Amino acid sequence: MTETTPVDISSLFIGPGSSIREAMACIDSNLRGIALVVDRDHKLIGTITDGDIRHAMLNGSNLNALIHELLAGKAGGPYGRPITASADTDPATLLSLMQEHYVRHIPLVDVEGCVVALATREELLPNESLDLQALIMAGGYGTRLLPLTEQVPKPMLPIGSRPLLELIVEQLRTAGIRQVNVATHYKGEVITDHFGNGQNFGVDIRYVKEDQPLGTAGALSLLDDSAEPLLVINGDILTRVDFRAMLNFHKEHDAELTVAVRQYDIHVPYGVIESEGALVRGISEKPVMSQLINAGIYLLNPSIRRLIPNGQPYDIPDLIERLIAEHRTVVCFPIREYWLDIGKVDQYDQAKADIASGRY
Repeated sequence: MTETTPVDISSLFIGPGSSIREAMACIDSNLRGIALVVDRDHKLIGTITDGDIRHAMLNGSNLNALIHELLAGKAGGPYGRPITASADTDPATLLSLMQEHYVRHIPLVDVEGCVVALATREELLPNESLDLQALIMAGGYGTRLLPLTEQVPKPMLPIGSRPLLELIVEQLRTAGIRQVNVATHYKGEVITDHFGNGQNFGVDIRYVKEDQPLGTAGALSLLDDSAEPLLVINGDILTRVDFRAMLNFHKEHDAELTVAVRQYDIHVPYGVIESEGALVRGISEKPVMSQLINAGIYLLNPSIRRLIPNGQPYDIPDLIERLIAEHRTVVCFPIREYWLDIGKVDQYDQAKADIASGRY
């Protein structure tokens, strides 16, 4: 196997006594989307993928719990036993195994069952494009950022040395997305003059000009028909979300629409009374309440785009409500990477500080 970026296989190892949080840190540091649970002799016990971590987050798992809880949850399922191959397996066979079992990683083991390497689809097919188009919603007025948006649209505000929209386009290109649509309205010429056809930025950019604001979903009706899923992202989002992981999650759940969500904690500065009628049943002093909020990033199957009214204002929440009413599959994808909505001046200042400090 030829790796595009060599990796020390031990950087993927965690022990059975590790926590879910430690598995998450391992996945983030090795950049392979997987942690390999091994014993002292490096024999494989199980695997923890990025998707396993996100499912644990949705299930409210304690991230300090031991990973045997995740492994137990996978037991008996399609991924209960890791798919492995011998260290001398040829690339064509590895790709065939990945296709057959719907996996992107295969640990390679020696004759004693010890892990010696990891095969990944990205490394076997380094030039593979993501089967995905993107639409960036960049037509808003950005009134909450005035006077900064008097001369430029919000997505073109500089973050560090480059406009925010350029950072989004670069992230899409890095993920393997080559077709990028940009919906424009307010001062759209600033965007088109900067990006042109996208050639200088490694993508093919096409513009969807809104003669009137069409909401968060109306511009989808103006796109050409396509058989590919569509990634929709607001043009004021600074994030490190793994779009490949999001697409895998979308496919795994056979979803028609996937909405990225972010945990948002509400710190109540008072004691909260739990009551039953006039009777007090308990009190929680200054509790923290957690909710999942819409993160402004969506994946849509081509089949549902025809539900959007042609050339009329329409919002993604309306589409989600319709799909739910029709008992169609809508799932949420939890973001655990960096994410910031730049809607107000203090958030814009935070984005610039995060870029300068390397936090982004």
